[in-house]
Amino acid sequence: MTISFLSIPATIRTPGQFIEFDNSRAVQGLAQMPNVTLFIGPRLAAGSIPDATLVSVASTTKAEEYFGHSSILAGMIEAYKTANPYVECWAIGMTDNVGGVTAAGTFTWGGAATAAGSVVVYIMGHRIETAIPSGTAAAAVGPLVVASVVAYCLAHNLPVVATGPAAVTTITCLHKGTYGNAIDLRINYQVGEALPAGITCAIVAMANGTLTINMATAIAVFGAQWFTSIVSAYSDDTNMDLLETEMDSRWGPMIMHDVQCFLGMLGSQATLTAAGNGRNSKHTTLMGGGLSPTAPWIWAAVAAALDTAEPDPARPRQTLLMTGCKPPAPGAEFTWLERNTLLSDGVSTYTVNQAGECRMERLITTYQLNGAGAADVSYMDITTLRTLAYMRYTWRAWVALRFPRHKLADDGTLFGAGQAIVTPSIIKSEALAWFKEMVDAGLAEGFDQFKTDILVVRSSTDVNRVDMRMSPDVINQFMVLADQIQFLL
Repeated sequence: MTISFLSIPATIRTPGQFIEFDNSRAVQGLAQMPNVTLFIGPRLAAGSIPDATLVSVASTTKAEEYFGHSSILAGMIEAYKTANPYVECWAIGMTDNVGGVTAAGTFTWGGAATAAGSVVVYIMGHRIETAIPSGTAAAAVGPLVVASVVAYCLAHNLPVVATGPAAVTTITCLHKGTYGNAIDLRINYQVGEALPAGITCAIVAMANGTLTINMATAIAVFGAQWFTSIVSAYSDDTNMDLLETEMDSRWGPMIMHDVQCFLGMLGSQATLTAAGNGRNSKHTTLMGGGLSPTAPWIWAAVAAALDTAEPDPARPRQTLLMTGCKPPAPGAEFTWLERNTLLSDGVSTYTVNQAGECRMERLITTYQLNGAGAADVSYMDITTLRTLAYMRYTWRAWVALRFPRHKLADDGTLFGAGQAIVTPSIIKSEALAWFKEMVDAGLAEGFDQFKTDILVVRSSTDVNRVDMRMSPDVINQFMVLADQIQFLL
């Protein structure tokens, strides 16, 4: 018998027709790589899912049920699903450090309204308007604003509570920890907004939130399950060191669970530059929100949503609308020089158009230096990581589907047709066919060079092993056009 059957035995004596199916050639083209996002963030005690428990999250409603309405984690998932409702999502909600302190800030009102108007406060970029009748004194403005904030929070995932006696409106984060310090407070953010005549306001920024959780517990919880993206509310160095170590391990050749982590951060160009230079991981993307009123964990969630919504791993993410992210106040946006510096320091950037929309400018990783400490751009763009991951996944699937239970022989061995036998030359031919598919899909270029460079040999130390080296030329992105116009008169 020269044909290697999968399940039909060679010892059949009874007459009949026995026909099996072999799907090793059924799938044409490239395999579909899974796309699953994991969220790690603070939960509230009202959530139905216990602390440090991995759970699938199908909707914002479920996120609120699982982790508590107005929790930071529910807000992250809402922002992600608003920008990209189609990707499978899981989450791990973490209870705040019991020794932590909640951040708080205040609006202090003064004067008395000499005309009717509105007080417009912004918390994390959320606009909350309160009608103020003429003659209202400062001591009465505070309770009116508190009532408006409380009502707004009942309908939105805003992780704060408003309280206050008389003229002072205190905004307190619902979570203990440092992340509450990043909650932005401001008034009259949009053009044309103003306090009622006679009313004044002094703002004390959110501050004094302390401590965070240790992410080691969350990392242990998601274990061996494969997530292609992670959105983390915890961006401190200790937790990121833990997470990056885990991602490096997963990226390695023995696990091959390729993953990218998304973080957000607010602050000046100098603050973001320091943060970017403090990290150096090809698996971490730091989205710099600048002086935006939108919380950093929302910037992280939206950046991840835009990345995962793109079906082409190699296509630049530039110009995509960052739904739910508000720009800094006019005049506070980063200049071109500042953004160019940030992109040299591992921080992803956005632009603001005339309509006040935030658009992704360039989505990069924090990787800047190789192991020797020399500048290295090889893993700078997230498209490079996503394309390499897709190449590895599809090549593994290609081989596993075509040679699931094959024997191995040297090139030139004369075996009968139909045998489940593979040789280095056959593997090389399949690699060339696979790479042709990559070129056709617009993910690679340079087929002739790939064909010249590829090396497939039988191992000299293990007769059951094939060693190979491929040099795919990953497709690049059209980022810059430099042109010189030599005009004539």
